[in-house]
Amino acid sequence: MILYVVVVIAGGKKLLSRKQIIFFSCYQNKLHIRSCFQKSLNAYLMQNRICSLFNIKYPIIQGGMVWCSGWKLASAVSEAGGLGLLGAGSMHPETLKEHIQKCKRATDKPFGVNVPLSYPQIDELMDLIIAEKVKIVFTSAGNPKLWTKKLQNEGIKVVHVVSSSYFASKCEDAGVDAIVCEGFEAGGHNGREETTTLCLIPTVRKTTSLPLIAAGGIGSGSSMMAAFCLGAEGVQIGTRFALTKESSASDAFKNYCFNLKEGDTKLLLKKVMPTRLARNHFSEQVEEKESQGASESELRAFLGRGRAKKGIFEGDLIEGELEIGQITAQINRMQSAQEVINEIIVEYNEILQQVKAEKGL
Repeated sequence: MILYVVVVIAGGKKLLSRKQIIFFSCYQNKLHIRSCFQKSLNAYLMQNRICSLFNIKYPIIQGGMVWCSGWKLASAVSEAGGLGLLGAGSMHPETLKEHIQKCKRATDKPFGVNVPLSYPQIDELMDLIIAEKVKIVFTSAGNPKLWTKKLQNEGIKVVHVVSSSYFASKCEDAGVDAIVCEGFEAGGHNGREETTTLCLIPTVRKTTSLPLIAAGGIGSGSSMMAAFCLGAEGVQIGTRFALTKESSASDAFKNYCFNLKEGDTKLLLKKVMPTRLARNHFSEQVEEKESQGASESELRAFLGRGRAKKGIFEGDLIEGELEIGQITAQINRMQSAQEVINEIIVEYNEILQQVKAEKGL
């Protein structure tokens, strides 16, 4: 079966003077590209709407993960040409303020903040973000209408994370600047639909004309290329950056994840908030309780408070909540954020050159 996808890259004022249309044809795991022009496809692909929106070199966004995404990681990703995000979900307002200020000192490149809209001190947090003149905010776990216009009125670009085409249409109604569609391969909190990234991207692409960022199971140049073929214009990467040198996660957590194999993560806590966890004593207990029909209140009581901090930040590999994505099975060593981005871009370009050579472009 041959799948034809059309990706239209519209250049901004400083980028291209006309639209370039690239036809992708996927057959038996071989990617073939037919281009209307024989100029540099890499330049056209990299200078897309995501790069223009955030003023970044590469359309690569680092997920704003709890207990991983502090100022060291966010600034390193931004310095490497991507977009670094601070993970506000695990920070008190005063802690976030400190990380924002340190990130400003560490880089003059764009960076942003990821904010779960379920955050208990959401008003204080948003006021802080506005006061600190953060220019990019990613929101999730809530109604994008609540904050989008207020943030945009302050000159802030707003991106919302969704797990279905239904919520993508709600984002368009809310007027967000871009959408992240995240498949359930992703680590941590997930949507209840349990839709894979490969199925989600084209469905959301048909739903909205907004700039689209793909997430969930992405961590290589080949997976970035696949996401682009399906209609994404950028990628958000969590797990691979969570395991970098600059991540604030504990080394014990990182080293544990380097040894995980296929099937060693599972989507659990579905009655509370579907969460992908690495297998350990805690996750096995959760799985057992769920199989016995534990109620939401019983699961919440067992979960308690601070499990993610205990597992990810403090390195309790037995009783901690170890949130990580399926792609961890492909990662076996610690790298810097710069090395990760370089590796992704090199692999992406190698595939692109191979395809151009095959088609004589």
